[in-house]
Amino acid sequence: MPPGTDAQSPAPHDADSHDLIRVHGARENNLKDVSIELPKRRLTVFTGVSGSGKSSLVFSTIAAESQRLINETYSTFVQGFMPTLARPEVDVLEGLTTAIIVDQQRMGANIRSTVGTATDANAMLRILFSRLGQPHIGSPNAFSFNVPTVRASGAITVERGARKTEKATFTRVGGMCTRCEGQGAVSDIDLTQLYDDSKSLSEGAFTIPGWKSDSFWTVRVYAESGLVDPDKPISKFTEKEMHDFLYKEPVKVKVDGVNLTYEGLIPKIQKSFLSKDREAMQPHIRAFVDRAVTFTTCPECDGTRLSEAARSSRIAGIGIADACAMQISDLAGWVRDLDEPSVAPLLASLRHTLDSFVEIGLGYLSLDRSSGTLSGGEAQRVKMIRHLGSSLTDVTYVFDEPTVGLHPHDIQRMNDLLLRLRDKGNTVLVVEHKPEAIVIADHVVDLGPGAGTAGGTVCFEGTVEGLRASGTITGRHLDDRAALKETVRKPTGTLEIRGAATHNLRDVDVDIPLGVLTVVTGVAGSGKSSLVHGSLPAGAGVVSIDQGAIRGSRRSNPATYTGLLDPIRKAFAKANGVKPALFSANSEGACPGCNGAGVIYTDLGMMAGVSTTCEDCEGKRFQASVLDHHLGGRDISEVLAMSVVEAEEFFGAGEARTPAAHAVLVRLADVGLGYLSLGQPLTTLSGGERQRLKLATHMAEKGGVYVLDEPTTGLHLADVEQLLGLLDRLVDSGKSVIVIEHHQAVMAHADWIIDLGPGAGHDGGRIVFEGTPADLVAARSTLTGEHLAAYVGA
Repeated sequence: MPPGTDAQSPAPHDADSHDLIRVHGARENNLKDVSIELPKRRLTVFTGVSGSGKSSLVFSTIAAESQRLINETYSTFVQGFMPTLARPEVDVLEGLTTAIIVDQQRMGANIRSTVGTATDANAMLRILFSRLGQPHIGSPNAFSFNVPTVRASGAITVERGARKTEKATFTRVGGMCTRCEGQGAVSDIDLTQLYDDSKSLSEGAFTIPGWKSDSFWTVRVYAESGLVDPDKPISKFTEKEMHDFLYKEPVKVKVDGVNLTYEGLIPKIQKSFLSKDREAMQPHIRAFVDRAVTFTTCPECDGTRLSEAARSSRIAGIGIADACAMQISDLAGWVRDLDEPSVAPLLASLRHTLDSFVEIGLGYLSLDRSSGTLSGGEAQRVKMIRHLGSSLTDVTYVFDEPTVGLHPHDIQRMNDLLLRLRDKGNTVLVVEHKPEAIVIADHVVDLGPGAGTAGGTVCFEGTVEGLRASGTITGRHLDDRAALKETVRKPTGTLEIRGAATHNLRDVDVDIPLGVLTVVTGVAGSGKSSLVHGSLPAGAGVVSIDQGAIRGSRRSNPATYTGLLDPIRKAFAKANGVKPALFSANSEGACPGCNGAGVIYTDLGMMAGVSTTCEDCEGKRFQASVLDHHLGGRDISEVLAMSVVEAEEFFGAGEARTPAAHAVLVRLADVGLGYLSLGQPLTTLSGGERQRLKLATHMAEKGGVYVLDEPTTGLHLADVEQLLGLLDRLVDSGKSVIVIEHHQAVMAHADWIIDLGPGAGHDGGRIVFEGTPADLVAARSTLTGEHLAAYVGA
């Protein structure tokens, strides 16, 4: 033993005793006094059926409190600019560390946002071209499609000693294309879709969604501006009136004594509708824009968004537009070949960012891809990129189903990344349903036993082996494997796709069978969505249910979203001889104290706002007089408090029988949402619940072909069985169902599989297999075939 060394091991330091995150008495949403201890510097997976309380515990309690405490370290001035977070409903939270949340929220769907701008890769490329590009055209701003070129000249006064006026000129070179203003596309607006020119403004000439005749900010500002005659049909406007009506620069006008800004109809439409990404619009707005606006690739910049000067500067024969259009895996190779000592640190940083894309399975994207077109899983992985090379340790990373949108082949790579984050000394918390991701956990927390009010308790806490033996619903289903069908249905026809070349597709010809369950699969980025969403012939009676987020405020609920509330209001009105509007908490029936919200929000400045239940209506949201009206012995607030199953029985027979409402409730029960209450705010629903709510709504649409984009997202293993039953019922009722899916249980259950690949990006875009699941397993000729064979134990 070296001299001076103590023979006994030193006593543990007090600082090393804080190795647990303790949660005591959590009551957020449906949690029922949950108390757990989570080990730090370990990978903990949270499981349970959709709606059991996983997100409430992980995101709304642990991560939310960590972020709130961090925000409190800033000055009150800075906090004033930050979102105010209320303290979660929990008695004790100890041992928290800084939380970094990587969720599935779609990235900002701004039309100017691309993969490159969202990840700082574009910023580094711009600096690179401003240093090495030939000819040299200016600073990094000269390569940015969001920066316009600005020129100014005039007199300036320099107050130094004797005041002296000087002539000065100012120039800032930007990279924005002047024709399309950096959007890559130009729009042509069909005026006949904006107004009926045979009517006057006072007769309601506008046909734009949401432009009501009494609206202060839209219709009335035109009618009462004094610039046009509101009582003259638009077709009779003089040339000056027509110019002012359509193209007038913004000016101040007075309407009812209020100063408002008047601007021509065309620039107003461009700002209010066309500055948003089409994918982020509500369906009726998107339909209007599709009708009224024709988008074409900008002829000046050829869709690159950049000015001619920015496109002319090159490094080794490649311009910045070419670099952004390259597949990221190819761009990483090009950057690796650049050897320029003067920018070595920048090149190293750019290489690392691009290699992270490839490592995380997004090498098939390009930097100029609009961020609004990324799927939920892709958006989540793009957010992960900035954390992969981080030097931070002892951080809590919180992931929401990181395997969404991943082929079984890619899930192994994602697992390696999660383990690498843990091995750096971080706590990793993952909400997950896939067995392949659950089995790598050091610690498992299973919530349940059911969903909604039937959930919110911890059913199991311990190791994966313990979970298997626990007898909980997750433990029982963890090793479930769907078997291949013995017989498959025969198609009743085909849907022909010829010469599909959207994105990375290589002139694909394929016949999609009708009258059966068809699964389109392949690794992430192989061209599945491009084939199904981008190439299906128009007018084929297709009902498409994509992964787009449900939009809705805390005033929206399953009853309003599905249209269920309309027949309920009419039934109440008919039974009581009053107006239907009385039974809307957003209209005449709203409690005046809280305006129908049920709670009163008190803003406390830079501190978190407080919400208290309204004393007038006791949270029921309606005026007392409205609650005197009954249908089948229940008032409207009692009906909204019912679960879907209760309401299905209530409206199915007896005095309250309402067939229109009953049909919607049957669809909600079919998709497994029988436990939801009709009046539960949409903001409290989990991802899986929102996906199924959307599915239930679209099932009412008339169409012979249903296209579902990864319907197993957010679904527990037990819920997948119910989904397969629903798909079978749809097919048996005469519908054709096409599913884009990675889940092997859905593949095994299919009648026909179309497998794209063999790789992603330009390595994909081809059909590598068409046939039955049994043939795919027998051939094992593709990555999907190998994984499906392993899954079914063939």
